[in-house]
Amino acid sequence: MLGHLYERALTGERCWVRHEDGRVDALPVHCWLGGRGADYMFDRAVVGMCQGPTIDLGCGPGRLVAHLMRRGIPALGVDQSATAVQLARRSGAPALHRDVFGPLPGTGRWHTVLLADGNVGLGGDPPRILARASELLRRGGRCLVEFDSAATGVRRSWVRLESAGAVGLWFRWASVGIDSAARLAEQAGLSLTGIHPVGQRVVASLAAT
Repeated sequence: MLGHLYERALTGERCWVRHEDGRVDALPVHCWLGGRGADYMFDRAVVGMCQGPTIDLGCGPGRLVAHLMRRGIPALGVDQSATAVQLARRSGAPALHRDVFGPLPGTGRWHTVLLADGNVGLGGDPPRILARASELLRRGGRCLVEFDSAATGVRRSWVRLESAGAVGLWFRWASVGIDSAARLAEQAGLSLTGIHPVGQRVVASLAAT
């Protein structure tokens, strides 16, 4: 779990991600919030790919759900962070404060499942999150998954959030290269039907059969 530092980052505290090998990455909060520094080209492209009722797993502050609602597409976000869900609701995005692996409405009936912003790496277990997406989809639905355009394979590691005054707990995460999309889709009972580069990012379309 991301924990309290994630909540504080969403409300303005500067935080970063430390990897177990010592590497440090910026936490792209502005991108998640849809404000200054957001990748609008990516957001427009992903929203444009969504068809029918859509559920966003790990929705964060709900920017993609809000965009979908403005387009008249029924959508729901799910996130474990209470702060993220509050921010989503304020932006007009319906969102549930729940574990994405717990009971969710519409299981087996969603037209589109979203896994953006690296959420295919949740818990360091891409097969599990993709299997969950498969459970949520109706037959003929599809999961839109952002993969890492620069990485190859699946790289699991321990990471933690840090700020100038606090250090979070270590948790598992995975970086998943686009070269793994077909194999992981098959393991989850899905099929790779398209790869969509968007600037420096890439989204795969995985269909439920």
